[in-house]
Amino acid sequence: MSGILAAVDQRTKLVGENRLELLLFRLNSQQVFAINVFKVKEVITLPKLSSMPGSHPHICGVTNYRGSSIPIIDLRSAIKMTRKDPSESSNVIITEYNRTVQGFLIGSVLNIVNTSWAQIQPPPSNVGKAAYLTAITQADIEDKNTLVEIIDVEKVLAEIISYDIEISKELLDQDITPQLKGQKVLIVDDSNTARAQIRATLEQLGLVIIEEQDGLRALKRLKRWADEGKKVTDEILMMFTDAEMPEMDGYSLTSEVRSDPRMSDLFIALNTSLSGSFNDAMVEKVGCDRFISKFQPDLLVEVVLQRMAQLLESKP
Repeated sequence: MSGILAAVDQRTKLVGENRLELLLFRLNSQQVFAINVFKVKEVITLPKLSSMPGSHPHICGVTNYRGSSIPIIDLRSAIKMTRKDPSESSNVIITEYNRTVQGFLIGSVLNIVNTSWAQIQPPPSNVGKAAYLTAITQADIEDKNTLVEIIDVEKVLAEIISYDIEISKELLDQDITPQLKGQKVLIVDDSNTARAQIRATLEQLGLVIIEEQDGLRALKRLKRWADEGKKVTDEILMMFTDAEMPEMDGYSLTSEVRSDPRMSDLFIALNTSLSGSFNDAMVEKVGCDRFISKFQPDLLVEVVLQRMAQLLESKP
């Protein structure tokens, strides 16, 4: 376990290079699952849990973690697998998503693998939108090439935590807000849940939403417009992109856009469940215009208003 935790501490070295590390684990099953190590604060053995009457059925209790009470979510139950009692091999992954800390009850921890986003593939289309996966990959486990299923943690959390998409009246009442109607915004995110949350927020402003599920597809769309002689900034007002996506992450997508003079002035906001000063540094390094942590409806709107104001000021 100490080796795993040491690797967790080194995770920031890979971001921005279209690479990632995955924490592999089982849920008391033969299937192998994974989450991005960058979301992991710590892996601990199953602590003593206190019951929380009236809580969501996927929450198996709360525990004290570094001076704060955090919920522990039964990940097996949350992704609709048959619930099992914890065993001696059970562990808890402490994670931070969208500015909240929670633990996920899992089975045994396997190891951490270093891979490229190019090796991460979207799940098969026939698994449906109800699946709790954002991607799949392959890894050598116990000398066997094994399918690894990367869990859509944002979907899991969205079904437990209610996210409010209401926009503040002060923002809706701004003079510039009506001018957003009909403007197009590109959303790039591998999570169906995350895209739906952003879409539901921005459509309240009359914005037209275009969606792509990974950075490579988004880049191909932008390049196609440019190849057709279209000005990208005429096609869309701006782009919101997640940081972590199969095939091409948001940092690499931004770098590619900035390096192409046909689209280098596109307004790009990095919208991610990652948080912290590290991301601010990465935004500056790759050239994003804004960084916001998920999920904050008012901040989404403020960024769009900022971009619209810039556009109006630049017109003669």
